[in-house]
Amino acid sequence: MALTVASAFNQFDDDIKPRQATWDKVYERRDAVVKALQSAFPATSTITYKSTKIIGSLGRRTASRPVSDIDLLTHLYVDPDLWSRSYRDNSTDFLYRVRRSLNNASTVRKIGARGQAVRLFYTDGLEVDVAAVVKYDSGGYGIPDGSGRWLTTDPVKHEDHLNEINNRVDGDIKKIIRFAKQWNKAHSNYFGSFHLEALVARTFEWSLGTDSRDALEDFFRYNKGNLSVQDPAGYSGDLSDGMSWTTRFAAQTAMERAWERAVAANRAEINGDHKEAMRLWRIILGDKFPTYG
Repeated sequence: MALTVASAFNQFDDDIKPRQATWDKVYERRDAVVKALQSAFPATSTITYKSTKIIGSLGRRTASRPVSDIDLLTHLYVDPDLWSRSYRDNSTDFLYRVRRSLNNASTVRKIGARGQAVRLFYTDGLEVDVAAVVKYDSGGYGIPDGSGRWLTTDPVKHEDHLNEINNRVDGDIKKIIRFAKQWNKAHSNYFGSFHLEALVARTFEWSLGTDSRDALEDFFRYNKGNLSVQDPAGYSGDLSDGMSWTTRFAAQTAMERAWERAVAANRAEINGDHKEAMRLWRIILGDKFPTYG
């Protein structure tokens, strides 16, 4: 509970950020997976381990509670002859080679291949997805696309792009992303997580400010009529291409309503009615947002 909108937003941000205990578990599981990968792919192997990096929302520090999975980007070097003979035209075999090797080297009992990654299952529900990739000399990484071919991506560029914007603007763009994700969860999850991050980054690429309420109003206003945004790494094109017409229309409608409520909430706060403003923000951002009192 809170008595002012500003204090409610501060409390909300603290409530949705992953706790230190979660980060401790994330690092512990990353280190355990790295140890298994180093054992599975030693320097003498035709596939050798190079590096592992936390990616996704956790890697970009835009994750919110509850955290259900850890995404790891694992760079493996493949012997050129083996690559040409076995994996260049068959990413599925590469993925299953990684799964078999982790099965033999890891103490985790349940390990499965999941489209583009190998998933390690844990009893507490915090799973680890290992995105095993090859690094291209021309730039980017090759990752199995789930159907035997290779998809080019670059999560490192994604993180660098967001950090560059965050360092340039006045406020904390990652906090606004966490808020936007809470809105998305509260209103049918029309947007993919990375798509939503890219929309926030585009909105505040050059200026943000320190008022989260104004920022959210601007975010909804700016994007309610334009959900198209390009992959900042330059590989995946328009991130909204995967949305059906029905989903796109519903997402735009949800954003339009969020903008209208944000305008009303900010007007109520200016008029000194913090109770009404917080009621409206709770509709926008979901039940985790503090109540008045």
